[in-house]
Formats: sequence, C-alpha cells, structure tokens
Amino acid sequence: MENLHPLMTRYRTKLKQASELWLEGFREACCLHRVAIYCLRSKQLMIRTGQCFLLNGFIFLGSIFILRSLILPTLEWILPLGVPDGYQEPCLSEMPIRLYAFLRLGLLQLIYALWFYPLYIFSFILSTIWYNDIAQFGLTVTEKDGPTNVAPSTQKEPSTSQNATPVDKPTDLGRVMIGIAEQGYSLLLLTLFFLEVYLTGFVPYIGKALNFILLSWMYAYYCFEYKWNFSGLSLDKRLDFFESNWAFFAGFGSPCVLAIFFFSPLVSYGVMAVLFPMFVLTAAGTDADSVVDAHKTKWRGEELRKLPIFYAADKLLMRILSLLPVEPQEHTSDKKAL
Repeated sequence: MENLHPLMTRYRTKLKQASELWLEGFREACCLHRVAIYCLRSKQLMIRTGQCFLLNGFIFLGSIFILRSLILPTLEWILPLGVPDGYQEPCLSEMPIRLYAFLRLGLLQLIYALWFYPLYIFSFILSTIWYNDIAQFGLTVTEKDGPTNVAPSTQKEPSTSQNATPVDKPTDLGRVMIGIAEQGYSLLLLTLFFLEVYLTGFVPYIGKALNFILLSWMYAYYCFEYKWNFSGLSLDKRLDFFESNWAFFAGFGSPCVLAIFFFSPLVSYGVMAVLFPMFVLTAAGTDADSVVDAHKTKWRGEELRKLPIFYAADKLLMRILSLLPVEPQEHTSDKKAL
C-alpha cells in the first residue's frame, strides 16, 4: 500500500492538471462576446457572419422547421396513419392505409431529394468558402488589436512569428508545393479521423463518451486550423502542439459538441453551421500558447504527457499511401538522361 500512495498522488496531480486545462479551453471557447466585438470592428466580417447565419440558420433550419411543423402534419392529415373513426370494415381498410403509407413515404423522399439534399450541398460548399473568409477577416481584426501567438513559443520559424499574416506566406515554388501536399495530407488525415469518430459511436457502453471526446478534439482542431493555415505553421508542428495540449483542446471543442450532440444529423449540421464561425473567431482571439504556458509555470515543469490522438488515422493513412504505385527515383533519372 505504501508503494501505491506515490502513484495515486501522481495520478491525482495529473488529473487535476488535465481538469484545469480542460476548463481553460472550455472557458476560451465560451468567450463568444469576441464575435460581437470583432464584427463591430470589421464590416466585411459582419457581412460574412450575417450571410452564414441567414443561409444556415434562417433558410436551412427554417426549412426543417417548416417540414416538421407544417408539411409532415399536412401529409398525415391528407394521408392518415390509422383507420378513420367509425370505419366498420378493418380488413378492407388495410389497403388504403398501406397505400397512404407508401404515398406519404414517397412524397417525403421526393421533398428530401428536391429540397433538402440540394440545399445541404449548396450550404456546405458556400459555408466552407465563407468560413475561410470569416477566419481571415477575424485574424485581421486581432492583428490590429495586437499580435497573438498562433503556435508554441518554441517555434522559431519566420512563418510562425507573431507578425505573420496571410500575405507573408512563401512564394517559392518548392515551399508552395510542400504546403499543398500538407493540406492534402491534412484533409485525408481528418477524413480518416472522422471515420474513427463515427465508428466509436457503435462501441457498446462507452461509445457515446468516446464519440463525444473525439468530436471535441475534431472540432477544436478545425477551429484552430484556419489560424494555423494563415500563420504558415507546418502540419507536424500543428499536430505536435495539439497532441501535447490535448486537455485544453478537448475543453475548447466541448461547447461545439454540446450544441449538436442530442439533435438529428440534419439539425446538428444546421446548428453547427451557424455556431462554427463563432468558434473559429474565438479561436482566432485565443492565445493558446500563453494559457498553456501559464499553467506549466504553475506546475513547475510537471507537464501532461503527449497523447497520440491522430496515431490510428496517421498509421492507416500511411498504410494506404504505401499501397500507391510510386515510380523509382533511379528510373526517373534515367528517363531524364535520355
């Protein structure tokens, strides 16, 4: 028992550190007053944020509200679910009931095919473009207020300096190609991670809890990725910083997930599409490096261990890429010689 006491004390200390960082991340994500401040300081940001709210909040969520409160009750009234009152021949009534159910299902699928699915695709494409603009305008506002760190202070590259702006990105062709390759790899990595998040939802007993935690990390990464992209931070440094401060980012992503966790997929998308630009703006104004460093100073060097969040997705992606045919370098140089 005496040997277990130091171990239990250490675990309690680590749990306390993780809890403090989680609460700091949660608190930073809830600083939504920054959105109003930034929108008041940038007309372009206000317009883009308003357009995003109009499309996803008013049109998309409004369409779902109309479907559930008006269209579905009307279909159930015209094509009833059960036997009408006073009907004396239940055997003969089975045929119209089945016909009504078939027509109701067909009309509902037609509404989804002609209305909701095209609207969903249109909203997804347009929102993706607008999110990038919102992040850029938001970072411009934060730079006017004063520089904020977008990466760990240990990073010494010029691209991660405090005064970095989108126009400071390198124009050298080689570095541009590396940046494109990193963006492609990041997209594939997050796609596989999303698949991992989806599959954990089917795990018995603990699936929902795992799904919540992984979703929190995924949304937190999405929110900060815009900031890291415009600062020119390389992918390996992003992943290292994220996995080294996993508790903070789990807390930051939790409000995003809480807002959508208990809704249906379509409603969850609409709610997240409205709230996501707000969390992107709060991430733009969050100095994660300073928050984490303040706690590390208080802990006197006893830091939380790095958690390999993207390990499974990264290994699977590397395995898939290794199966792709690659032309040997010697063969390529022989062709050039000819």
